[in-house]
Amino acid sequence: MNEILSLTYYWLKAGHVIFVIFWMAGLFMLPRFFVYHQEAEPGSAEAARWIEREAKLRKIILTPSLIVVWVLGLALAVSSGAFSQGWFLAKFVLVILLTGYHGWMATYARKLARGEPALSGKQLRLLNEVPGIAAALIVVLVIVKPF
Repeated sequence: MNEILSLTYYWLKAGHVIFVIFWMAGLFMLPRFFVYHQEAEPGSAEAARWIEREAKLRKIILTPSLIVVWVLGLALAVSSGAFSQGWFLAKFVLVILLTGYHGWMATYARKLARGEPALSGKQLRLLNEVPGIAAALIVVLVIVKPF
């Protein structure tokens, strides 16, 4: 029985890492899409294509990956008793913040689709660094387990 549980744990972990990669790829891509979208002439065919690309990225990659990351991550946390470990709690907070960032980007995509850009290209380029910083911190917490 322990072998089955052990094998399941590694499959959950592999799936979690795979979907984290998909989610992070989408989080890196979407702000860049926003920059290109905002540079397009409002109401143009190019702007319409960016709206479509942003929606597809969210619906096909970002949101499904986010859901799978959460489901598998929580299953791993419960099965390993991670909720009592400091490194995990810090990681958990970062993942919650990254999920909030994801939600903010989805909201911003809808604003852009309505023709209401609120940020400059430079601000969007800076925001593009958020997932990279979060990923670096999360990897350190998971691998090093500093506390």
